[in-house]
Amino acid sequence: MTQDTDHKYYKELIDLQDAEGVEAQFRSLLEVPIESISDLEKWLKDEKDLMMKITEAMTGHQVDFYRNTEDADIKSTYLHDQKVIHPILMKYEAKLNEKCCGSPYFYQLDENRYGLMRRVRESKVKLFREENIPLMVKEQELCTKYSEIMGGLTVEWEGEEKPYPSIQSKLDLLDREVREKAYHAMMSAHQGIKPDIDAIMDELVQLRHQIALNAGFENYRDYMFVVKNREYTVQDCYDFHDNVEKHIVPAWNRLADVFKSKLGVDTYRPWDNTAKLLKNPPYSEVSALLDGVSEMLGKTDPYFGERFEYMRKHGLLDLGDRKGKGPGAFCTFLPVSGDTFVFANFSPSFDSLSGLIHEMGHAVNGYLGFSEHGPFEEYQLRAEVAELYSFGMELLLLDKLDHFYPEKEEFKSVQREELRWAFSMLLKPLTGDIFQHWMYTNPMHTAKERDEKYFEISKRYGLNPVDTSGFEEEIGMSWADTIHYFHYPFYTIEYAIAMLGALQLLENYQKNPEQAVLSYKKGASADYNQSIASIFEETGVNFDFSEPAVKRMGEFLEKTIQDI
Repeated sequence: MTQDTDHKYYKELIDLQDAEGVEAQFRSLLEVPIESISDLEKWLKDEKDLMMKITEAMTGHQVDFYRNTEDADIKSTYLHDQKVIHPILMKYEAKLNEKCCGSPYFYQLDENRYGLMRRVRESKVKLFREENIPLMVKEQELCTKYSEIMGGLTVEWEGEEKPYPSIQSKLDLLDREVREKAYHAMMSAHQGIKPDIDAIMDELVQLRHQIALNAGFENYRDYMFVVKNREYTVQDCYDFHDNVEKHIVPAWNRLADVFKSKLGVDTYRPWDNTAKLLKNPPYSEVSALLDGVSEMLGKTDPYFGERFEYMRKHGLLDLGDRKGKGPGAFCTFLPVSGDTFVFANFSPSFDSLSGLIHEMGHAVNGYLGFSEHGPFEEYQLRAEVAELYSFGMELLLLDKLDHFYPEKEEFKSVQREELRWAFSMLLKPLTGDIFQHWMYTNPMHTAKERDEKYFEISKRYGLNPVDTSGFEEEIGMSWADTIHYFHYPFYTIEYAIAMLGALQLLENYQKNPEQAVLSYKKGASADYNQSIASIFEETGVNFDFSEPAVKRMGEFLEKTIQDI
């Protein structure tokens, strides 16, 4: 299906090319006198309105770039935002935070409505350093360079240059020879870009370390915990790592033995760890993917299906693979329009099907939240909450995968595969979390040491049951395929935390489907300003990644797979 990449899906209510005009609007806000609590609340609304206009335009430009990284005009607009507008934003955000926090009425603001905002602003005032602005601009430039490299990555396949995702999807096929061939072809493609990717990451680590030092921290890890306003500690993360290793890895190994037997292989190799016990991809054309997911969402709840069709009609979905398209998949919010946009670089595969459902969980969360409380502000978008609804949507639709897999045994296989994916989301995110803890607390490491550490951690978790002999180097460099390490540092453990909540949602759904869906919608439309634990509670689940919680949900997941 051809995508209309020229369709205007966002609003530009501010001219970002006029940098002086943007600055003038910020200066005007700074000059407003605040002489009462009502003055402060009006000022906060005016500030929010300006930030929403800027955010929507910048988001639209970013998505445009991801949709076509090779268009010179689109790239120029995006880079202008990063190099010119982003520094202005950082400069004036600091001044606005100081004005707000310095107001005598700041602590008179209602705690329920403004409590989270107050805490975030106070931490930003403490963290801000003028000298970090050019470092953060350079950081964004490096991330853009990474996206360009990955967007242009192709794989030599049977005499042709193919988009990377189209070969990646072949790892799902039953034919082991094809899987192995695809694995080697992908690794060869990675070898070609490895020096450039290493250079980018080397520079990012040093930049980020300096940003942390400038802000008064010993390392970037500790700095990011404050930036992200995490509601748990570094030690909590270490305990979670250990709990998963103790209770989830052994279950994962038992599951691997079953999977190896079903594949009919004696040795479980890296290209076997990705295979799906499915005869064919679930669709061949993007239109079939859209039709099927629309039906599955509608059967789960009419609102879910209606939102999907709305997005489809209004050009808010771009899913197929094509050369020059950026890597990965994401859902992003357009605060002025009140819409969400789902971007993905998909080739026909089971992962693409589950990936679209995942992103629609984010989209539904965005629409429900917007309808109840107005547009999100950046500080309210906590990943532990957001991923609860994306993973939750995947598991709520588990019993409807027969739309794509109508044959009884294959339907059971795809349900097991979705749950196997859930298992992996208790493992792979922790690999990434430990990897980043190590990277940023050891900032002087070499590229070789980085690859060796990634291999070591991977073997500790998701690759524990895999015979990796002879592929240590390939696995060690495979971290370069993960966009989060570049664009979203320390955004990985949230996936595992959210999956524990989503599994509780599945447990509730098995007992009472209607009530579980209602709880999902209630939580997804909850007040953003609550604690993470409170939002989880409104969804009917617990925000808990203690050892008993990890053990219980691991046992539940393993039993659910066995029972299918």
